[in-house]
Amino acid sequence: MTASGRPAGWRRAATACRWLFVPVALPVAAVSAVRAVPAEWPVLGVQLVAFTPWLAVPAVAALGLAFLGKSRWQQVLAAFLVVCQAFWLFPVDVRGPSAEAAGRPVSLVAMSINAELGGADAAGIVDLVREQHVEVLAVEEFTPQLSSRLTAAGLEALLPHRVARARDGAGGTAIFSSFPLKTVGVLPDTQFTMPVASVELADGSGAALRVVAVHTLAPVGGAVAQWRRDLAVVGSADTGSGPLLLAGDFNATYDHREFRTLLAGQGGGRSLVDVAASVGSRLVPTWPMRGYRLPGITLDHLVTSRDITAAGYSVHRVGGTDHAAVVATLRIHLP
Repeated sequence: MTASGRPAGWRRAATACRWLFVPVALPVAAVSAVRAVPAEWPVLGVQLVAFTPWLAVPAVAALGLAFLGKSRWQQVLAAFLVVCQAFWLFPVDVRGPSAEAAGRPVSLVAMSINAELGGADAAGIVDLVREQHVEVLAVEEFTPQLSSRLTAAGLEALLPHRVARARDGAGGTAIFSSFPLKTVGVLPDTQFTMPVASVELADGSGAALRVVAVHTLAPVGGAVAQWRRDLAVVGSADTGSGPLLLAGDFNATYDHREFRTLLAGQGGGRSLVDVAASVGSRLVPTWPMRGYRLPGITLDHLVTSRDITAAGYSVHRVGGTDHAAVVATLRIHLP
């Protein structure tokens, strides 16, 4: 026994917990600061903040160590970090269906898939389109070779209309549809091609859904500035009229300030809705499905104007690519 009446083993254990608290809590505190402070952080900060949801685990561990170590300041700090993580895991600014979603609805199933340099299993994509009754499909990293394989697998029989910009490597993108569509253009000043198409809705009204196939540059190396510009351009694609769907690989999660700025319409457009967030599936990861030993995060999104609501959302693995496909049933509310 020690002079304080506690066994020496307990005191040594408490001391060890106080020391262990530092390496457990420090990364949580550092990434939390990046998440909380609205600054243009360098590339490492941008990459780490994508994994914010996973920080809840070490934050809770730090809280346990603080109480076992009986350090008051550590307890206060750990409790603060846990509260921050809870706030970010369940953000109050996630917007779902609203009063703006009025009028008669037209249903449409949309899907997006990053094909990873065109290596995705074409038959798997076509099977998924068939099983999910997909009517609008956006494909990123769309190559001439993948185009041929998709045709051979029967995609044109399901989605005969297309706006395709095939390129070798990661830069190509395509939009496929079961409804007639026409090319509107491409988003300017982006690293990868992002076509814009107008999809004629099958309700006989002549109404159209504007679709943008999104693929921003990944924030790696010196590309973080272009990544920010890409997201800003995507945010400016909203002209403020008619239903809009942004579908693709944003290379950004809800925890990135730049993505939340896009949703808030701070680039001059309307506020938008992340479909996964609106239906409570924001944390379902879409990358990496293979190749990287990293915790899963959500980089692929279906983002809509607020005159569209989601009746369903799901994530599906596809062979040959490190991204999952995202699928949602959308209800477009026409006046």
